[in-house]
Amino acid sequence: MRYELSPLEALEAESLFILREVASELDRPVLLFSGGKDSAVLLHLALKAFWPAPPPFPLMHVDTGHNFPEVLRFRDARVATLGARLIVVSVQEAIDAGRVTEEKGPRASRNRLQTQPLLEAIQAHGFNAVLGGARRDEEKSRAKERVYSFRDEFGQWDPKNQRPEPWGLYNGRLHRGEHLRVFPLSNWTELDVWHYIAREGVALPSLYFTHPRQVFHRDGMLMAHSPFLPLLPGETVMTRAVRFRTVGDMTCTACVESSAATVEQVIAEVRASRVTERGASRADDRFSETAMEERKREGYF
Repeated sequence: MRYELSPLEALEAESLFILREVASELDRPVLLFSGGKDSAVLLHLALKAFWPAPPPFPLMHVDTGHNFPEVLRFRDARVATLGARLIVVSVQEAIDAGRVTEEKGPRASRNRLQTQPLLEAIQAHGFNAVLGGARRDEEKSRAKERVYSFRDEFGQWDPKNQRPEPWGLYNGRLHRGEHLRVFPLSNWTELDVWHYIAREGVALPSLYFTHPRQVFHRDGMLMAHSPFLPLLPGETVMTRAVRFRTVGDMTCTACVESSAATVEQVIAEVRASRVTERGASRADDRFSETAMEERKREGYF
C-alpha cells in the first residue's frame, strides 16, 4: 500500500510539527490571537497539535483600540469557550502613558504603534517564542521570513541574519533577551487557509462574509465608515454589500464588494482574484514600497 498526503494534509502536518517543536525547544511561547482568519486557523492547529491536553501557552492580542467590534466579540467568545488565558496588550494605554505618540491627520493609523507595546509585553512576560499566523504569500517582505524568525535583544529583525532551515530542522537556541517569531503557516496561501476552514469548520468573525456596511472610497479602496476615520472633502458615505479579506485596525483595513455569503463562495472568489489580500485591502502597506519591511525591522509582527 502507498500512503500519500494531500497538499492540505501536508501543510497541516508541517504546521503541527512546528508547533510541537516550539513547545519542546522553548519554555515560554505565546500565540498571537487577533480573531482574524489566520490566527483562528493557527489556534485550531494548536488545539489539534496538543489534544487532548490544552495548548501549553497563553494567547496574546495587541489591541489598537480601533479594532472591529465584530472581531473583538469573536475573540472574547472563542477564548471563553476554550477557557484559555488571553493577554490583551493595549495601544491606548501606551498612548495614555506617553510611551508612544499617536499619529495625527486624516490618514493616521495606530498600526505602527503596536510595535512598542508588543515588545514591552514580550519582555515583561519573558516570552522567548511568539507564534503568529503570517504567511509568505501575503507580502514581499514576509516572503523573506524563515519559519523561526530570529529577533535580537532589541526585538529587531534583520533579514540577512537568519538561520538556515535545511530539511525542516529548526534552531531554537537563544541568548538572554533574544526571542523568535515563529510562523507555522509560512507555506500556506490564502486559498489554502480557506480550504482548511471549509474542511475543519473553523469559526470566523461575521465580517469575512458579505454584509451591508457604510463605506466610502479613499485611495482606490473601500474604507469602513467609523469614528476613527474622519472623512476628507469630497468623500461620501454609501451602503454597499462588502466583506473583508483581512482584518486589523479599522483605520487601515479596507473591504471589497462581494456577494460571498458562504465559505465555498469565498473560495471561488479568492480563486478568481488576481490581487493579494493585503494589496487589495491594507492602506498601511501603501505608504512606501518597503512599508512592511520597515515596520518588521523595528519589531512589528
